[in-house]
Amino acid sequence: MEKIIDESIQGQSLNLDQKKENQRKLFIESYGCQMNFSDSEIVASILAKEGFNTTQNLEDADLVLVNTCSIRDKAEQTVRKRLQKYNAVKKINPGMKVGVLGCMAERLKSKFLEEEKIVDLVVGPDAYKDLPNLIEEVDAGRNAVNVILSKEETYGDISPVRLQSNGVSAFVSITRGCDNMCTFCVVPFTRGRERSRDPQSILQEIEELVNQNFKEITLLGQNVDSYLWYGGGLKKDFVKASDFQKATAVNFAKLLDMVAEKFPKIRLRFTTSNPQDMTLDVINIMAKHKNICKYIHLPIQSGSDRILKEMNRLHTRQEYFELINNIKKIIPECAISQDIITGFPTETEEDHQDTLSLMEYVKYEYGFMFAYSERPGTLAERKLEDDVPYDTKKRRLAEIIALQRSHSTYRHEGYVGKTIEILIEKESKKSDMHWSGRNTQNIVAVFPKGDYKVGDFVMVRIDECTSATLLGEAVEYSDNN
Repeated sequence: MEKIIDESIQGQSLNLDQKKENQRKLFIESYGCQMNFSDSEIVASILAKEGFNTTQNLEDADLVLVNTCSIRDKAEQTVRKRLQKYNAVKKINPGMKVGVLGCMAERLKSKFLEEEKIVDLVVGPDAYKDLPNLIEEVDAGRNAVNVILSKEETYGDISPVRLQSNGVSAFVSITRGCDNMCTFCVVPFTRGRERSRDPQSILQEIEELVNQNFKEITLLGQNVDSYLWYGGGLKKDFVKASDFQKATAVNFAKLLDMVAEKFPKIRLRFTTSNPQDMTLDVINIMAKHKNICKYIHLPIQSGSDRILKEMNRLHTRQEYFELINNIKKIIPECAISQDIITGFPTETEEDHQDTLSLMEYVKYEYGFMFAYSERPGTLAERKLEDDVPYDTKKRRLAEIIALQRSHSTYRHEGYVGKTIEILIEKESKKSDMHWSGRNTQNIVAVFPKGDYKVGDFVMVRIDECTSATLLGEAVEYSDNN
């Protein structure tokens, strides 16, 4: 999330430290959200115990897996092109098997296996522990599928491998599924109902990362603010919990406080939040701990109350403003980013102007902006006509992106002349003479390397900026080193 984008699709081949006793080769790619990348690390961990080393060379693979996204049509089309590529290689290497993981797997299992016959293996997000059995089926010459959604699975007992990691930052998944049922979204149907992970397993995983000298952890979930551990089970069933379970339950604010208290040297982030679920307790915990980054990704999707209602977003424009005001009051330096969908069914020019005016009020640091694409199986697809013309969507999206770019520049200009703490993550994409890292507000800064290294906390004087990046000069190590 280093720049303003109007479309988001990421691919990555993952490389696990090689185990000599493993003979088979796994090539795995991930597309879409951060949860998919985290899930791929779980899959690689499971398959490492089954004799698979990962490879970055597609042609060498015995098993090819693509972890898929269904959130937008473009994401699905990108995956389909990759499947065509895999099958072209498979003609040269007929022993190679191809599988689909993740959200597209659950949604398109019959198409992939029976109609198009383009894959050997289909595995949904809650069925990764069944991969060893499914691969046995494939090895025996039979197609294999498991897309059953679970009410309990959190993978809390699996230690993910950190694939192609920079050794600095890592994701730790704390919840799975979503109960919000936004009318445009397929996630509740492809990932199931909300359930949370045992906090002790979360603390244990973070401790392992601390021992490996990681410096930054992002607590991850479709909706992290909905985290609620009361001994296991779906969040919706909490009403039936015992008095003891309710009294000892851990919500997200308590979890965040526990993690920050136990690991004061670790920089903490979390994503993604939904406005209706973020409480003042969470904001106060963020203010309490220096090591919790002052940044919140807070999707709004639309600035129009009418469209928010059509989307089944469980908050109003005014309630969102009140949340923004509380964040800025309690954490004045907090950065906020957004997700916005333009061209949702029935959206009028007045609705669009409401979105632009909301953006003017908040002035987000950056955002992720998309034109609406109808997703099969969602309530919007079943009940609403996709009636906003493509050219209108395109024009409105361009206006939203242009406004966000101006707001990003405005926010970034506020750092010029200041000295801020940056955690070095990697070499700059544009220059091997510069480092790239982020500040607590999740804004990217680039500066000359000097004698510093990846993983260092460095104080950087910001001399100039663009709409996407801060540019400056390192002046000294931070006290956090």
